[in-house]
Amino acid sequence: MRTEGEVVYLDYNATAPMRPEALEATVSAMQTVGNASSMHHLGRDAATRVDHARRQVADLLNCSPGELIFTSGATEANNLALHAAYARGGFLMTSAVEHPAVLEAARSLTAGQPDALVVLPVDSDGALDLELLSFTLAERDVALVSIMLANNETGVLVDLRPVVEAAHTAGALVHTDATQYVGRLPLDLSELDVDLLSLSAHKFGGPQGVGALFVRRGAALPYRPLLVGGGHERGWRAGTLNVAGIVGLGAAAEAAGKRLEHEAVRIGELRDRLEGLLLAKVDDCHINGRRLARLPGVTSVTFPGVPADAVLAAMPHVAASDGSACSSGAPSPSHVLLAMGRSREDADSTIRLSLGYATAEQDIERAAEAVVAGVQHVRTVLAATDAP
Repeated sequence: MRTEGEVVYLDYNATAPMRPEALEATVSAMQTVGNASSMHHLGRDAATRVDHARRQVADLLNCSPGELIFTSGATEANNLALHAAYARGGFLMTSAVEHPAVLEAARSLTAGQPDALVVLPVDSDGALDLELLSFTLAERDVALVSIMLANNETGVLVDLRPVVEAAHTAGALVHTDATQYVGRLPLDLSELDVDLLSLSAHKFGGPQGVGALFVRRGAALPYRPLLVGGGHERGWRAGTLNVAGIVGLGAAAEAAGKRLEHEAVRIGELRDRLEGLLLAKVDDCHINGRRLARLPGVTSVTFPGVPADAVLAAMPHVAASDGSACSSGAPSPSHVLLAMGRSREDADSTIRLSLGYATAEQDIERAAEAVVAGVQHVRTVLAATDAP
């Protein structure tokens, strides 16, 4: 997709452009008035819109509408899930490559008892050690296991079925941060038996500032809302409902669901084309997590010795990232790549290119040319700087 100034947008993992259906629905809702909790007909109309959106999201996930709690996004949903589950007592278990919205929430909750947090390592591809997970579950009283479905930096997918089986056998609940997965690959919560799942609208073409937490009916979860007040969302999330945002989330969910399988195949082919061009034209580069199943639209590419921020600056007509957009500009290198055993230098020499529903073939060609030229330019500058 191209935007102002013919910029090629390849930063879908940071945020996706709003789908036309979501934009139209959001604007339409913003042009109406009504609090979804009010009893007059305008309030009831707003409540009807919210109910419809809840059904649209439930259809995408194949769950019950009553199992969804609307939030301000996945960060709030993650925090709510961990906050409630930790109140059960016991340990929290997660992985070293989780999004900060999970890792930092877990660290905050266990700050008074750091030993109550178990952070599982990953291998050089970003894969979990399932034997270590099972052993730890057998040795400790774990309240919650939180493992993401798809990594936001590398796109590496996790098969949660053995995780769920091991956790439930040990009496633990399972939460997954599915922010990068929902709306990009098929997901059926009647088959994937997680207890809690977080999502965010803007990752698959909805508006920013709205998301949801799935809480499976019957899950042994203590009632622990983060926000208290008027008792909205069955008491789990106080505050006037963001009707326009929720309506946009629902419209994006319906639009994504209709095109899901076709988009996944097409985007995967474009990603493979992009990687092929980069590997063919740039000496000494590699793709992180390439040996594992990944999201179709994500590639994490390391150019050893070439600072990622310099490469991005050298290709202003391509919108990409040097890691997670939630931590871009931070002085520390990617915790995900460090957990995968990369050096600090390699972590700082990695860019993430993420494609989506509006990415076109010509975008891939232009992006590849820009990345190749950017890397060559930075290498030339560094060589000149190092010359005696």
